[in-house]
Amino acid sequence: MAEERAAPPVPEIRTVGVDGMLVSFGSRLSEPANRAALAFRAALAQESWDGVEEVSTSLVSAYVRFDLRHLDHAALRARLEALLAQRDWYAAALPGQRRLWRIPAVFGTDLAPQLPQAAEAAGMTEAEALASLSAARVRVQTIGFAPGQPYLGELPEAWDIPRQSQLTTRIPEGALAVAIRQLVLFSVATPTGWMHAGQTAVRLFRPDAEEPFLLRPGDEVQFTPVTPEELQGLRRDPLGGAKAEELS
Repeated sequence: MAEERAAPPVPEIRTVGVDGMLVSFGSRLSEPANRAALAFRAALAQESWDGVEEVSTSLVSAYVRFDLRHLDHAALRARLEALLAQRDWYAAALPGQRRLWRIPAVFGTDLAPQLPQAAEAAGMTEAEALASLSAARVRVQTIGFAPGQPYLGELPEAWDIPRQSQLTTRIPEGALAVAIRQLVLFSVATPTGWMHAGQTAVRLFRPDAEEPFLLRPGDEVQFTPVTPEELQGLRRDPLGGAKAEELS
């Protein structure tokens, strides 16, 4: 007999501050919960309700900010409940206008010195870790922490490794770090507990561009191994060698 899958959690609507509501599709990250949040946020944007000023997503939730002069809490909750009832959001198609990005990255070397530590935590050799991370095609699950910074996942189960107990004092812009089955591509230099396994030349936050954030939630990303010398040459490219193609 086939193993029965656990039923997805019931979405929860919560009030956030005076003028916000959060629709959560789970208490922890999972592919169905992230898919539901992305699809529901796209549906909210398409609805374009009067009084709704902002819609965005976190890893497993969709956030709505609204103008109390045009929409009250009870009315918005009723609309959210009606929209939730329209379909199984955990099985919904991902939103359109997504792209697949291929981004050159150096794995290991002095540019990404914690690849050995990350590989050992995942039970792999460095060569196996490089092959696994570069083969993974990961989704931009959300943008957060810093402008334009993506959380990417999910990686294979072997990468369910903990963050460090002590912070690395500085990880550079363009760093690719791994923990808890996710990759984070850093848009700014910052301290972190994630393990620095790769390095790119991509600029994720371009404040003067028409679209300041390079990546969008729902985009997919794959990292292409290059040498440190090749990466140095790519630093002359504003996109650091990153190339995108439209996904259907």
